[in-house]
Amino acid sequence: MPRLRFAPSPTGFLHIGSARTYVFNWLYARRHRGTMILRIDDTDVERNTPESLASIFEGLRWLELEWDELYHQSERLDLHRRLAHALLERGYAYRDFTPAAEPQEKSHSGGPWLFHPGMRELSRQESDRRAAAGEPFVIRFRVPRDPPVMVRFRDAVYGEQQKSTADIEDFALLRSDGTPTYHLASCADDIEMRITHIVRGQDHLTNTFKHLLIFEAAGAQLPEFAHLPLLVAPDGSKLSKRRHGPVVSVTTYRDAGFLPQAFVNFLCLLGWSPKDNREQMTLDEIIEAFSLEGINRSNAVVNFREDDPFDPKAVWLNAQHLRTMPVRQLAPYVRRTLESAGLTVPYAEEQFLHVVDVIRSRYFMLNDFVTRGRAYFSDDYPITPEAQQKLDEPGARDLLRELADRLEACPEFTEASVERELRQLAAERGVKAGLIINAARAILTGQTVGPSAFAVFVAIGRDRVLDRLRRA
Repeated sequence: MPRLRFAPSPTGFLHIGSARTYVFNWLYARRHRGTMILRIDDTDVERNTPESLASIFEGLRWLELEWDELYHQSERLDLHRRLAHALLERGYAYRDFTPAAEPQEKSHSGGPWLFHPGMRELSRQESDRRAAAGEPFVIRFRVPRDPPVMVRFRDAVYGEQQKSTADIEDFALLRSDGTPTYHLASCADDIEMRITHIVRGQDHLTNTFKHLLIFEAAGAQLPEFAHLPLLVAPDGSKLSKRRHGPVVSVTTYRDAGFLPQAFVNFLCLLGWSPKDNREQMTLDEIIEAFSLEGINRSNAVVNFREDDPFDPKAVWLNAQHLRTMPVRQLAPYVRRTLESAGLTVPYAEEQFLHVVDVIRSRYFMLNDFVTRGRAYFSDDYPITPEAQQKLDEPGARDLLRELADRLEACPEFTEASVERELRQLAAERGVKAGLIINAARAILTGQTVGPSAFAVFVAIGRDRVLDRLRRA
């Protein structure tokens, strides 16, 4: 069965490009009933930070796509060293005693540095003697030279790839302090974890040639590879925190009120599309449709502006999910959003579900329930200038007081009964019903737009409606 891994380094926040890589791995694993592995590549001790590690877990857990196995590379250093020394013993690697401060030499052809000839040609006996004497060394992979060979693989996205070993340097496996390089640690773990598919960013494509050499030297079965197109800004530059700020952080979308399902849907459309070109999809629909063949080769653009950090497609998808997902599935997200803003839900569960269902049709973000929907959950809410104008219409406040008396005396409190009482009042007073409707909406919600006016009455509830109408 497929075994896939996502291997972030805890050296910064969870980038949306990294989140997309995780999502694509997860989707493939779930599509083919495989295993999803989260492997924290934390061997770079100097750059790792606890804050970065927390950000990775925080962001991934928000996506609600659980992994099956969890590992930390820093706990597997013995495994990495064993592979390096095994390759050394079998002649696929050698010790390089070149001082670290010594400049790298040019190759014999005058091109870029590939190896130190004196070290590569050092006899095993001399190498063992110098190592036993305590001389520091780096273990390097012995890339085939005489003759060079062509390293080939088929990438699921970019097709056939090849590179001559004449253009690959003798790369380091183990540093002089005994710590593994990225190439060694990554391959050792992939081999031991029996990884079958490596799905990662396009920027790793050139590393794959080195990794194939390690896999083959270790006698391991080769995984399949798929490299994902880059995420770029509207100007074509690669997305980075330094240039583009918090727009590239997953937690920015979470804090803005995106639904996890909608954000995953958006990430999938950055470089992938189903055969039928659907856009809004549930997670189950995405799993069913996902394939590596559906990934595009061209870079994916995340559209944003300086005054608006969010791609319009992301906002639209979030609104569609928010408005169409089953209300019982949506309600817990709304409740958590309200509670994190210090608001207490003033309804029993069924009434809460009804309120959420009534007001969500015009909302784009979960935070809209706190801002635009505040009046449904708190008696402390602002009244917009436009709504204030509706309240200031001549006679409006007196009519609202009369309406309150009629609704209090009415045996039932439904949309139909509210509409009947309001229209009868308007007819008796010789005014347009719109005058009362607009003034009522203004005092009940603090706004001039929203759901059906009569649905608003029922959603807020009779007692609070009567109190607000009289307070007007």
